[in-house]
Amino acid sequence: MKKLPSIKAILLAIIALSCFKFTTMRITQITVLQPTAAVTTIGNTLFESVAIKKGLLDSNKHLFDDNELLSLKQEIEVVTLAAASPVAVYDGLTLEELAAKLDRSLASDLSGYGMVYASNAIKYGVDPYLAVAISLLETGCSWTCSQLVKSCHNVGGMKGSGCGAYGSFDTLESGIEAMISNLSRNYVSMGLTTPEAIGPKYAESSTWTEKVNNYIQKIKAN
Repeated sequence: MKKLPSIKAILLAIIALSCFKFTTMRITQITVLQPTAAVTTIGNTLFESVAIKKGLLDSNKHLFDDNELLSLKQEIEVVTLAAASPVAVYDGLTLEELAAKLDRSLASDLSGYGMVYASNAIKYGVDPYLAVAISLLETGCSWTCSQLVKSCHNVGGMKGSGCGAYGSFDTLESGIEAMISNLSRNYVSMGLTTPEAIGPKYAESSTWTEKVNNYIQKIKAN
């Protein structure tokens, strides 16, 4: 007999495909989820479908084992809530919240690129506030971006070729990822995780560290 997919696998697939909407209420670190009527309806349909497949409910919805059916219902509820719960990825923020926070400090050509910074920072294990702060200092994009950004999509003042003595990238997305990847490989992985530790290697300016720290504080306050 062909093995049926697990309850969790079925739930996660349907949740991913259906784009369920949840309303959230936050109290400090507690998140209370309230599924919409549409979610409840689909959840009940899923419950009945799984119950029939497990032999706990016939096609006419007649119960066979009340206790086991109740256990199944509770399992579905727990897995559904776990799958739908927002996950904090950094500083107590979900990825979407982090992206929105970063966006509030980005302007000019980098406006709206908060998600690109957030997702790449999480991917490469780099402090997202630090990555954006360095970009703001190197590009001036808290007001208007430098020509290096506009012409070469270089958001970190990275040396290389294709743009004089600086690196050139096809898109802003690739430039942002390259900058964060560089921070990960050549600094964070070597234990250089703060502006004070990164500064002497990254920049020649004696005020670079102080300026990056100032940007970090502004980003956190936004």
